[in-house]
Amino acid sequence: YELLGESLDDAAGEAFDKTARVLGLTYPGGPAIQKESIGGNNSRYNLPRPMSKSSDFDFSFSGLKTAVFNTVGDKELTKKEITDLAASIQEAIVDSLLNKTLRAAKKHDIKEIILAGGVAANKRLREKISTSFEGKIHASDPKLSVDNAAMIASAAYFNYKPIPWKKVRSDPGILI
Repeated sequence: YELLGESLDDAAGEAFDKTARVLGLTYPGGPAIQKESIGGNNSRYNLPRPMSKSSDFDFSFSGLKTAVFNTVGDKELTKKEITDLAASIQEAIVDSLLNKTLRAAKKHDIKEIILAGGVAANKRLREKISTSFEGKIHASDPKLSVDNAAMIASAAYFNYKPIPWKKVRSDPGILI
């Protein structure tokens, strides 16, 4: 595998968790924001798409979290404001992930993408990537899309210990 990009500070899942807390939603934040965003106006709040103009494939969500904190401030939000802000947060995170992933896939001639980790359960991410990416997408059932800790530990183990079997595939793929 080749690392094409990584989070420089806060990961997408952490952005979901912390912004959900600001909205008074439950933990974990990703499913809570997804549920709350139903019927919301995802363009009501003009939230940033962090690092969207950078030429690399790295992510940063600390600016998005700050924008949400500043938008809410000390205000008591109405139900409609919470729903619209949840939809706007979800859209900003999904757009950021999608933008970098599609650019990386194009630059490196990637034909297959694997959706993994907790954020991979997000319906909006799955919907947008399936309509934007022309290659093959691999994704487990959303119920099986959980925190990346096990995947990271597994990758570290196999990176540390040489794999004794032959490489099964030679075509490029990308994991988000």
